[in-house]
Amino acid sequence: MGYATHRPIRDDRALAFLGGSMADKILVFYGSYRSDRMGIRLADFIVAGLKARGAEVDFIDAKAVGLPMLDRMYKEYPQGEAPAAMEALAGKIRGADAFVFVTGEYNWGVQPGLKNLTDHFLEEWFWRPAAIASYSAGRFSGVRAGTAWHSTLSEMGMVVISSALAVGPIAQTLDAQGEPTGDAGASLQRAFPRWADDLAWWTNAARVQRAAQKPPY
Repeated sequence: MGYATHRPIRDDRALAFLGGSMADKILVFYGSYRSDRMGIRLADFIVAGLKARGAEVDFIDAKAVGLPMLDRMYKEYPQGEAPAAMEALAGKIRGADAFVFVTGEYNWGVQPGLKNLTDHFLEEWFWRPAAIASYSAGRFSGVRAGTAWHSTLSEMGMVVISSALAVGPIAQTLDAQGEPTGDAGASLQRAFPRWADDLAWWTNAARVQRAAQKPPY
């Protein structure tokens, strides 16, 4: 007696609901305010890599956004009275599926420009995954800043993926166009797919769960 095999029926509506046919909307944040910014090479590499995988990527440059030092959070402004740049960014954060934070390391700590930008928001971040990519001019690759960001982003309501990119020395890994160079660049290219796969898995999982069940708060 043979065993019947059951073929799954393709349902495009179900696939869309499960994220199978939806492009991930990802915001990539970068926070250096310095004149000579080496870390933007890593941001460019990540933006290009995620776009090549089919994601809709929006690059958020903290220096270009230019939020003031934190006085009032976005939620503390009366509706319609927040500065235009803050209002526009709040909308982008609410509409995103996932976040990437490209961070340098200053004296074992995080960059103040990127930290200041993130602190203007709170509930807008909730229930989405975040990935960290750190860099430095030296061989430690900004990992101490990356570690600090992990707990900070978790406290702000994000699920931080376990995979991380750590790049250093940045000048020997990526050229001015954000293209990998030498042995260090080859190592980054090998590490990127797993990091991006990890983010994509959690992005889809969070999107499906938010569609299936309203977050508890």
